[in-house]
Amino acid sequence: MRSTEIVVAEGNEGPYGVAVGGAGEVWTTLVHAGVVSRVDRDGVVSRFPVGADGSRPSVIVAGPDGAVWFTRNGDDRVGRISGDGLVSAFEVGSGPYGLCVGPDGALWVTLMNTDRIGRVSVDGEVSSFAIGSSGGFPAMITADEGGVWFTLNQGNAIGRMSLDGSVVIHTLPTEAAGPVGISAGAGRVWFTELLAGQVGRISPDGKIVEYPLPDRSAKPHAVAATDDGGCWVTLWGSGSAIRLDAQGAVVEEIPLGEGSEPHGLGLGADGDVWVALEIGVLAHIHA
Repeated sequence: MRSTEIVVAEGNEGPYGVAVGGAGEVWTTLVHAGVVSRVDRDGVVSRFPVGADGSRPSVIVAGPDGAVWFTRNGDDRVGRISGDGLVSAFEVGSGPYGLCVGPDGALWVTLMNTDRIGRVSVDGEVSSFAIGSSGGFPAMITADEGGVWFTLNQGNAIGRMSLDGSVVIHTLPTEAAGPVGISAGAGRVWFTELLAGQVGRISPDGKIVEYPLPDRSAKPHAVAATDDGGCWVTLWGSGSAIRLDAQGAVVEEIPLGEGSEPHGLGLGADGDVWVALEIGVLAHIHA
């Protein structure tokens, strides 16, 4: 596989989250600029200012309503950009970060500062549920067919919440692993352990398997499950992205540049992989 780059921001604007839309367009948040950027299939880059200083747009997903939704970690909101480019936002609680579309068609969001999981319907109705783990610092979140899974970055655990708000917490075997990214797919849930240099997998019954990376200082950050049972992972510390097979073996590594600081990643329907690099670039890994 080969990688090309598209400049989407100034070097200090910080591309962070990535989502691939239904028409194949790619969206990325510029966390330091208060902007969401879009790259159309023909390579044209458009910018959508959030309209609030210090809003820190972070994680972004394609919504079930034809819009894109994103967390605003700096001002406690979830933002929305409609198909015709209208920007709006909903206040959700303190420290929104991770975001996913739940099996109920609503947006589910981690609220890092209050140890809660929020829910936003597509028409803006907001509610939230307690995790029951004080100081756990919920980070990323993903959905399966009956609920949502999330990482507890400071709690060293993976949590699962049913749609009624009931929670089960699974403690990681490795202490102080610093879990961040999480992604469900193909009957399993993959997650990253940033501080331990490992990628983990948890099955629906809560069984956890951890896979140490060849470079334990690589700082695995975001993860995206693939249809074949494996996953892609960004390595923040080593400036690359890797693909793991269903057994957790590294089968490919794509260098993205020393100091590139890869964060979020998104998978296209065509199998292409998109990675946000904090240096102001979207890396496009061609299938």
